Amino acid sequence: MSLKKNLNSLLLQHPQKSLYFFDESRFGTHSNIGHGWFPRGSRTAAKVKLGFENFYAYSSINPTTGEDFSLILPYVNTECFNMFLGEMSKDLGCQEIIMVLDGAGWHKSQDLKVPPNIQMVYLPPYSPELNPVERLWQYMKSNTIKNKVYENLRVLEDTICDFIKNFDRETIKSVCSFNY
Repeated sequence: MSLKKNLNSLLLQHPQKSLYFFDESRFGTHSNIGHGWFPRGSRTAAKVKLGFENFYAYSSINPTTGEDFSLILPYVNTECFNMFLGEMSKDLGCQEIIMVLDGAGWHKSQDLKVPPNIQMVYLPPYSPELNPVERLWQYMKSNTIKNKVYENLRVLEDTICDFIKNFDRETIKSVCSFNY
């Protein structure tokens, strides 16, 4: 059964549940150089920073309503994913959701503690284009790290936190639009 048919079937069976998409992305102090416009014939110097300090943004979004829930965590593993699920479950209260996500090992771990108000549905392997959160990462990185140098991880983390706090529902709906 195709993903679209599967999601429509689940939503028809559970009309009280909302549909959310989840993913995590790495943010680090290593420079991300992008394209830009410069006068013809000139060489443009760009500051760069090499480094391997990083953290991960975990986000779940409803592309129809623009609702989101995000956390900044140090790793991608079962322990951190359990923290995310627990906090999101608390934030949802009695609301029930269907969460669509990729099949990363920590998303299917035997030690995973999925709260009762979250039902998980997995994307087909190697299909990030089906996850609207991927477009959110592109938008965030384009607006926060492209052609910028952060002196340390704390400054980058503060920038990403501020960016996430200032998400508005219309921007999320626009960036992550999805027809299912």
